[in-house]
Amino acid sequence: MSSKTPYKGLCVCLGNICRSPTAEVVLRYFCDKHQLDIVIDSAGTSNYHPGKAPDERSQKHALKRGYDLSALHARQLKLQDFIEFDLILAMDHENLSNIQDLFAQAHVEYGVSQIRTKIALMSEYDQTYLKQAVPDPYYGGVDGFERVLDQCESSSLAWVNIFTQQFKQQIDVK
Repeated sequence: MSSKTPYKGLCVCLGNICRSPTAEVVLRYFCDKHQLDIVIDSAGTSNYHPGKAPDERSQKHALKRGYDLSALHARQLKLQDFIEFDLILAMDHENLSNIQDLFAQAHVEYGVSQIRTKIALMSEYDQTYLKQAVPDPYYGGVDGFERVLDQCESSSLAWVNIFTQQFKQQIDVK
């Protein structure tokens, strides 16, 4: 779908070096594959790894499936993101809570009329992993990184279906 201002989504985890950059690249891949004019980015709720590349293990496992994370760099979620993005996707329930706290701050800072963001779990509509946290693989083994990819692929497809329905409704209304 093409519009003057593309729809923008932001994938968010804690440090922005494992889950959210993986989700960013996977979701972007499926949006592009379905010809959806959607900009995807990622961020972390913490400021643990600013400017750092995604975890080498995330990059390695993603690359095996054809996803290249090498150009990404970690950044922290900021209040301005609640103005710039249409959708913020949390990787787990703790991130969701932290995002909601910042969302409340953004309301105070910018006012309700300036905020366009909706907040949801990455797995909000994923029938395979319905409302499950994308588990943090950072301190785990190989299986954790594969699980992140499995869940990001499944959840991304669910979001593509939601986006397609939303865009179709917008076209039908016009």
